[in-house]
Parts: sequence; C-alpha cells; structure tokens
Amino acid sequence: MIGAQKVVELALAEARRLGRADETIVLVSDRSDASLRWANSSMTTNGESVRRHTTVISIVRKGDKAHVGSVRSSEVDPSAIAGLVAASQEAAHAAPEARDPAPALYGGADPDDWDDPVPHTSVSAFLGLAGSLTARGFGGADQLYGFARHEVETIFLATSTGLRRRHIQPTGAVEINAKRGDASAWAGFSTADFEDVPADSMLERLSTRLGWAQRTVELPPGRYQTILPPSAVSDLMIYLWWSMEGRGAQEGRTALSAPGGGTLVGERLTELPITLYSDPYAEGLACTPFVTAAASSERVSVFDNGLEIGRVDWIRDGVINALAYPRAAAAEFGAPVTVSADNLLMTGGSASLADMIANTERGLLLTTLWYIREVDPAVLLLTGLTRDGVYLIEDGRVTAAVNNFRFNESPLDLLRRATEVGAIDRTLPREWSDYVTRVAMPPLRIPDFHMSSVSQAQ
Repeated sequence: MIGAQKVVELALAEARRLGRADETIVLVSDRSDASLRWANSSMTTNGESVRRHTTVISIVRKGDKAHVGSVRSSEVDPSAIAGLVAASQEAAHAAPEARDPAPALYGGADPDDWDDPVPHTSVSAFLGLAGSLTARGFGGADQLYGFARHEVETIFLATSTGLRRRHIQPTGAVEINAKRGDASAWAGFSTADFEDVPADSMLERLSTRLGWAQRTVELPPGRYQTILPPSAVSDLMIYLWWSMEGRGAQEGRTALSAPGGGTLVGERLTELPITLYSDPYAEGLACTPFVTAAASSERVSVFDNGLEIGRVDWIRDGVINALAYPRAAAAEFGAPVTVSADNLLMTGGSASLADMIANTERGLLLTTLWYIREVDPAVLLLTGLTRDGVYLIEDGRVTAAVNNFRFNESPLDLLRRATEVGAIDRTLPREWSDYVTRVAMPPLRIPDFHMSSVSQAQ
C-alpha cells in the first residue's frame, strides 16, 4: 500500500490531467484500530486492523454558482485513483447547484510533518488496563463485562489551490459493566492513549454502586429531584450541541429559533455560570483543528475544508452565545463564521458528585441514559431510558436502588431549571460514544426531572 501522501499527489495530478473541475479537494484517512473485550470476568477477544478511506471532492464553478461531486473509496490499489477522480468530476457536472458555495481557500508551505510516517496502535495499548482488570476485577465476586477500543487516525487534506493539512487523532474509550445478582452498574472513560485510564477507581465505583443495590425500592413515575452525573449530562448536552445550527434556527425550524424570527442567541437560560464550549486544543481532549468534510450539512461545508477551527462558547455564563455557521451561511445571515471542534466541555461549578449527594435531603441519583430519541424538535423534547442504576438518596446518603424509568425532558429546559452545577470531569457518553468521545461535563441538579413512566428494563 503506497503512502497517503502519494495518494494525495496522484489524485491531484489526475484531476489536473482530466481538467473537468475548477477545484479539487482530496481527503485521505489512514486509521489503525485495536480492541479488547471481556465477559464473565474473563478476556474473550482482541484484534487489530488498518484501513484507508480516500475522498475526492470536485468543484465546478459557473459564475457565482457551484456544483460539487464527492466520491469516497476504501480501495488501496493506486490504479483505482484515476477512476475515483473521474467519478468525482462526473458527479460534480451532474450535481444540482450547491446551497453553500464559498470562495476557495489557499495555502502555502506543507506542514512540517507532512512526510512523516503514519503511526499505528496495537493491543499493547491495553496492557495496563488488562493488568488492573485481571489483578483487581476478575478475581472478585462480581461479574465484569466490557470492551476497550483504541484508534489512531491520520488525516491528510490537500487542495488544488495549495492548501495542505495533516493531523493525527488518537481516540480511545473503555466501558465496564459489573453485575451482582440482579443488579448492574456501568463506568466509562475516554482516553487518547490509555495511559490515564483510572481502572482501579472505576472498579471501586462499580463495587460501591452494586452495594447500594442490595436494597431496592419501587417508585412510581413523577417529577423527582434528580442528580445527573457527568455521563448522563453529556448525552443530553451533545444532543443540544448537535441542534445548535444557525441556518435551521434562522429559518424557524429548531428549538433555537426565536418567536417572530431570528434566533435565541443572547437569551439567558440560567443564572448559573454555565459555559458549554468546544475547543480543539482543550487539555486531554484535543482534536482536529481544521475542517474535514466529505459532504456538506447545516453544520459544516465542503467549501470550508482546511479552515482553521478555534474555541467556540455555545453557551457562555448561562447565555446562549453562538450557533454553527459555515462560511456561506454566515455570509447569508450576517453572522460570524462558527465551526465546531469534535469535543464538548461544560463548566460552571466546583462541587463534587459526592458533595451534591451529601447535600440532598431526598432525591434520585442516575448512572446513565439510554435509547434517547427526539419527540418534539420545536422544543427539543427528548425521551429515553435510565440504565444500570437509579439510586434513592435520603438525608445525604444513598440508601437503595430503585426501578428504571422512561424520561421526557428537553436539555434546553433542563438548563433553565437546574439549581446546581458541579465540577467538570472527564467522562464518556453512554448513548453517543460511537460518535462523540472527547467530553468533559459536570453533574447537574434538577429539582423536578420528569420520569414519565416506569421501565421494566433491568
């Protein structure tokens, strides 16, 4: 398999030779994956793989209009490159007018690391985790299940206008389920290299939660004072973040649309000093600092490929501060260009989860949320299920596990009603971890979280 850099140059050369596109963008992703699984407190499988995806985007301009053809392939044979470029140019000529045309971006010198070898991962990344599981977990009475995955993706981006970008993106996650009798508990963590996975403390937390479940109480549906831990908060805030699209809000199609026109940017959601933001340079959660888009959406545009990404405060000190606008939408609506990095963080308080429990007279503590689906986009109403532990808090301590519930809530409305925000903590979303891994969230106290019905899920 030839190097990704060579693929880029061959594709650009073929685009020039064919001459049927005004601009060409080439994206090559080389990815190395490793995985580890365990069940019934015993290692089961592990594996490694490598893959490559090549995307050629052709842009045909006709005055101030543009037509785009984007074709992706996992073929690694160099002889397939010519056909991929030809198919992309053909698709551009057959495509309807693009809704998001923007001027080409130009570049200069290649990045210093452009010609460096592509790094890989392997199952050796899991040695520390496997050692902790074997030494402290597998010999106990609780049954452990779970998996770990690690990938290292190197992205090469090049354009016919001279732009060159390269980024190495490591991504890892570990999820551990523990079972004791009919009770189950979950813990998850995101990591770039598996050097910082707190396996011992994860196992201790699982044991503690299974101990809480030795006493059980049945509760009816209703509104309960509820503490959402960072993982549950992350799943709700990710959905809000995905919904913060400028065009949709401007056109009156989302929960961020203002009555009578415009958007909710500038509206105060809460007096709590909550800031929700993305930042490609966030410590421990760093991610690709430029746009890589194989296709356009309301959040990102193929015309913006290679555009640098900075920090964006979506909510700042309790006020809605920004929505996502690619360059074309920003020009259309007179808004700043705003593109999100692939991470999400929220700050606002200093109390630990333990402190918040200790300060609760009576309420519920959740573990994670699951099967989240949108019910009403006009108000961003979501429904879903609690999973792997709902606990009763009485007089500042956890006294029992309770049944699972279905909930109906809007993340926007939750922020409006929240009465306390805790300290930020690295976490892993349960529902959306296949799509978003780099997350840090605080716990939230909601005085009247709506448990709409009892769930029979165990």
